[in-house]
This record gives sequence, C-alpha cells and structure tokens, in this order.
Amino acid sequence: MSTQAAQEGDLAAVIGLEVHVQLETETKIFCGCSTEPTEEPNTNVCPVCLGLPGALPVLNEGAVEAAVKVGKAIDADIPEETRFHRKNYYYPDLPKNFQITQYDEPICRDGELEVSVEGERRTVRIRRAHLEEDPGSLQHVGGGIDTATHTRVNYNRAGTPLMEIVTKPDFRRPAEARAFLAKLEEVLEYLGVFDSQRDGSLRVDANLSIIPEAEIDAEDGSISEETLANANRTEVKNISSHKGAETALAYEETRQKNLIRRGKGVAQETRHFNETHGSTVSMRSKEAEKDYRYFEEADLPPLQVSDWKERIPIPELPDARRERFKAEYGLDDESASKLTSTKQVADFYENVAEEFDPDLAATWVADNLLGELNYRDMEITEIEGRLDEFTRLVELVAADEITTKNAEEIVLRRMLDEGEQPDDIVEAEGLGKTDDDAVAQAVSEAIAENPEAVADYEDGDDGAINFLVGQVMGKTGGSADPGTVNGLLREELDG
Repeated sequence: MSTQAAQEGDLAAVIGLEVHVQLETETKIFCGCSTEPTEEPNTNVCPVCLGLPGALPVLNEGAVEAAVKVGKAIDADIPEETRFHRKNYYYPDLPKNFQITQYDEPICRDGELEVSVEGERRTVRIRRAHLEEDPGSLQHVGGGIDTATHTRVNYNRAGTPLMEIVTKPDFRRPAEARAFLAKLEEVLEYLGVFDSQRDGSLRVDANLSIIPEAEIDAEDGSISEETLANANRTEVKNISSHKGAETALAYEETRQKNLIRRGKGVAQETRHFNETHGSTVSMRSKEAEKDYRYFEEADLPPLQVSDWKERIPIPELPDARRERFKAEYGLDDESASKLTSTKQVADFYENVAEEFDPDLAATWVADNLLGELNYRDMEITEIEGRLDEFTRLVELVAADEITTKNAEEIVLRRMLDEGEQPDDIVEAEGLGKTDDDAVAQAVSEAIAENPEAVADYEDGDDGAINFLVGQVMGKTGGSADPGTVNGLLREELDG
C-alpha cells in the first residue's frame, strides 16, 4: 500500500487473531505431570516436559478429545489423519529448544463461529485449530518485558495442552475481535474443555494491517490476497483478555493510521502490549516470516481421528440453549441471554424453573441472584452447592410468606454474606408476612397520625401516598406487601 494512496482515501483496519487456549485436562499433553496450578515453581515437571535427553512423549487422549469437541463446535473439517511436528526455535521458556505442535496436517480446518456485534450477526471464518504444548512462563522482575532487571523461568506450565485457533482476517473493528473472544470463551466453557478462571488460560496474538477502504469489496466485505500480501502487518503479543484485545487493537489502529496520514510508513514488526498503559511497544522487526524448520515428530506416530467426530458427543451449545429457553420458557432475548451466559448459570436456572413459574425463576436468577453475585464479584460456581437454599427462598416468596422486598434486600444478601439459611433469617428478623387484620390496623393508624400527608394526597399530591406506605411498612416491620398497602391506603382515602 503506497502512502500517497492511503492518504487520498479512507483507511480501514484488517484484523486476524491467533488464540491460544489451555485445554482442561488433569495431566499434560505428552507426560503424566499435573496441570493443577501450584505456588511452587518448577515442581510439576518431569524429564519429558523438561526436554531431558532420552525422554519420550506419549500423547494425552483427553487433549485429543477436547480438540475434537472444539472442532465440532466450530463446524470444522476434522481429517482422517493428523500428525505432529517439531517447531524449532530457541527461547528460555522452551526447554527442548523446539515445540511439539502441528504444521500442515492440523486436527481442525475451515471452521466458523457466529458472533453478535452491536446487534448484528456475523460469521467469523476460522482457518485452522491445532494442538501443541504450552511453553513455560516467564516472570519479569523489576518491570515489564522491556524494562525488567532480570527474568525467572517457571516450567510448571510447560507441556500443558494448548489449542491454537487461527482466524481469517475477518475483523474490521477492535470491538468485533472482543466479541469473538467472548463468544469463543463461552463456547469453550460449555464444552467443558476450558477454565477462564485459570491464569493464562487464554492468550491472544493479534495481527493488524491498514489498507485503503476502497480495497474492501462493498458487497461481501472480502479483500484480495494481493492487497493482504502488500499490506504491512503488525503482530501484537501479550494479550490475555477480551478487553485487552480491544484496547491493544484500538491503540494499534490509531497509531498506524496516524503514521500513514503523516506520510510515514508502518514497520512490519512484532509489538508487545503493555496492559497497564494500554499501549504497544516494539519488540522486534518482522521483515520476513521466520523459518521454524518444521519437521515431523518422529516420536509420535500419525493419529487416526476419522471416527472421533462421530463418537465424541458435545453438549447443547449456548446459541441453541438460548433459543430453547425462549421457546420452552417464553423468555425474552435479554433474559435468555443472561441465563445462558455460562453453562453453570443455565443449569442453575433450569433447576429452579423445574419447581416454579419460569418467569419467576428467571427474575430471581437473572436479576436478583446474578445482580447480587456481580456486586460481590462472585461466580455462580461458588454457590452451586446451595441450590436447595435458593430454591427455598423463592418458595417463600411464591407462597406469599415473605415480601419480595425483604427476600431481596435482607434474606438473599444475608445468605450470600453470612452463609445463613433462609428460614433462619426470616425467623430471626421476624420477616414473616403480617396478617391482613394487622396490616389494616397499621393503615388506619398511619392515616390518623399523619393528617398533613392525607391533606396533600387529597389536594392531588400523589407522591404523599408513598410517605404513608413507608409509615405502614415501619409499623409492620417491613413484613407487609408494599403493593397491598398502597391499595389499602387508596381504598380508605378515596372511600
């Protein structure tokens, strides 16, 4: 792309992602070392994952099953045979000085994932997805990668099963990349092959080029291979979150467009994302594609996977479950989306909906429970074992034994904060609903004791009724239903 041509027209970003996903298995991909995180560095290691002479890899079947599930979820082509290769390069976190990965025969090809960006549905094409081993982790001491005084290496992560998912350059805005990562993570968690809470479980390399907008086909948004080949590409590393991807790409898009508009060229390079500052810094030039001297891994035979796609099932995925919730439970789009945000939330809701009206269950799970959990920075997984207690709380409301207000503001909050049982809270706080005669008595007393509010109401100040409702609620200890009180007050005042 010439600078002059770019300056004469509008500029557009072309973005592709390489997503590195840690697969959830009990042991590493080529040895029996545990994948459980540990505080002690270099303890979950053995001769295989440390690359010691004579140590031979043995493929973890669970990693292959997880990869096949991902392939089915993204509607990818899973070939009859796949094989592993050695990717040769030197870096301190790579103890063997090569990485066992897949080259020209990956386990998944030509998949796709549909995402929603600002209400618009789009299909993102996935070029390939392959298995490999994760390197170790580096701890930069005294600063970031560009300012640290020294770096420590922890090989506990080395050999953890990794799946690299490579998209085609189908993104035009950083927000689209963020939406794709969120959707991909949602699907992976539904499959049960990924844990988003694990540190470093999802890492992203983002590739961004700037081209003239006129080079993009107006009808289908496609870009010619020639245009892509002529555009300088910047690769941004060290991205570990959806938000981080959007921030890094937004910064990089602005930086490159500003360079072009000032008549300067964009260097083809690899850059490091500084999450603290929300910026990128140059790491190394990328004048040509590096030659990793791939050759076949002689210690691992080709793997026949032609029948795996048929015999390995996958669960109902989020989009399908969302549509089922709308059809089966009559939920609107917003509620269905909230209740299928994770598999755990969806399972929790369905358990509650088995006992109560689906709308009541949706209100209590999607609005009340998730709202309180979000406020406390808690996950629903932390209370999955308390389903019976939550169901009992909803039962108390459904049976009209306590008010919705008290259930939300007192009982639910105490359950989450103190771990108490709902019936114990109701008894201790005297939250059982006041009987009708007691409520009627409280209404009469509130009217008699507050003549000014009564006069205001009779003069047309409808807000005065709220004051009187508050007085009645105080007299009943909050155990009366506010709606019932409001109706009784109006009935007596208007009678």
